[in-house]
Amino acid sequence: MNVTILIIDDWTQRNDTLKSPRIIIFSGKGGVGKTTVAAATGLRCAELGLKTVIISIDIAHSLADSFRLDADLQDNYRGRPRPVRENLWIQEVDIQEELTNHWGDVSSYLAALLGSGGMADVMAQELAIIPGMEDVISLLYINQYYNEKTYDVIVIDCAPTGESLRFISMPTTLEWYINKVFRVQRNVLRAVRPIAKRLVDIPLPEDSYFASLYDLFTKLDGVDKVLLDKEVTSVRLVTNAERMVLRETQRAYMYFCLYGLLVDTIVVNRLFPNDLQDEFFSEWIKTQQRNMAHIKSIFDPVPIRPLAIMKDEVSGLAKLEEVARLLYGEANPAERFHDDTVYSVHQENGVYSLRLTLPFVKKENIDLYKEEGDLVIRIGSFKRHVFLPKALAERTPGRAYLRDNTLTIPFS
Repeated sequence: MNVTILIIDDWTQRNDTLKSPRIIIFSGKGGVGKTTVAAATGLRCAELGLKTVIISIDIAHSLADSFRLDADLQDNYRGRPRPVRENLWIQEVDIQEELTNHWGDVSSYLAALLGSGGMADVMAQELAIIPGMEDVISLLYINQYYNEKTYDVIVIDCAPTGESLRFISMPTTLEWYINKVFRVQRNVLRAVRPIAKRLVDIPLPEDSYFASLYDLFTKLDGVDKVLLDKEVTSVRLVTNAERMVLRETQRAYMYFCLYGLLVDTIVVNRLFPNDLQDEFFSEWIKTQQRNMAHIKSIFDPVPIRPLAIMKDEVSGLAKLEEVARLLYGEANPAERFHDDTVYSVHQENGVYSLRLTLPFVKKENIDLYKEEGDLVIRIGSFKRHVFLPKALAERTPGRAYLRDNTLTIPFS
């Protein structure tokens, strides 16, 4: 096993710059190498003396496999942090284990409801898992670790892009449910439960069901502010230099910006070396070079970190250390690599406007047009492709204007 020798004064100085726990969220299309990059990032943070946990919220966990940890010992940790080396833990959220601790009354009611329809007990128990439970449980841990300052760095290995967006939106969804629906449902059932039990042949939720939901909500209090705090939380998108993958990365980038999260790095993984002398890969290399230029034009000024394809599969500490070295060099992964949210959408009097931060761009003739579903913005020699969310995609862009490095485009 390779051992990285650190200069103590170097990482101690960097550690002192962390005023509060740091949260780094990795997201991307399935199969782009997101777990590998998240594992390498956590490993590098731990090497720099930062107490680090990597939390996997993907149902199909592969984090332990990435570190080549003994599978026979995994059951000893069952959803709890597992030590990997000094300053480093991994945690693969186990929804079945968490049901007992956090969702007992909720899952019992759902299982009884499914069972009342004739479903076998075992199948009812398996299906009594509400979509999004993994996200809520993960948010509970994040909130707990942040508030208790259990770790210096919390690295989140998200599920593929769509699930990542659900994870980010979960606090807002729960807040809406608690404030708009929860109390009405609870009070109505309190009043009608004695009568309804005689009239219907399906089980009704007891008050303990609602108490469990409210307890979960209170434990999540403040997590939305933590995720939106740019000093604390950054999103890093992992992609490949392929057209289909890039489209999903572009979509994710826009939606993370719209949620108000800071995307501070784009990692472009599995790049072939430009000097690779192999006729079979020559077209691949040209395609990747062309797509890399496109990536820079889309995400500028967010930093792009290219990562070459490895000679062999990446698993185990030595390989992950190599990935971390190639990806970050001497930089501290816990630092923020970018400080601004590029996109924001505003609504006033029924009119939406898209605002883009465009530093160093001078006002000249602004051209707007759509190309393959994107809004293309051209200002002189500057050109950017912008993925439009649904609220804007079917609207017509109006006359844009540039003021204080911010381009505002109204949509009627």
